[in-house]
Amino acid sequence: MENTREVVNRLSRTIGHLEAVKKMVLDGRDFDELLIQISAVRASVNNIGKIILKDHINHCIDDALKTGEQKSLDDISVVIDKFIK
Repeated sequence: MENTREVVNRLSRTIGHLEAVKKMVLDGRDFDELLIQISAVRASVNNIGKIILKDHINHCIDDALKTGEQKSLDDISVVIDKFIK
């Protein structure tokens, strides 16, 4: 994966953020605060997924151009469908 370091860094930050949300729950923090933080974690995970998806699309297109094979392009559609679910 082209952006491995970026993905790992973002995952580490997201895990830290999620641990902070867990502590907020244990501390009995306000529901509004919790929901805002959970929304931020969800957005972070979605952004990580977008980076991985973009890498995969670039890889599939590169393979298709090099080999002329349609299967690589078909793989893109399958991966997008899985990501969007």
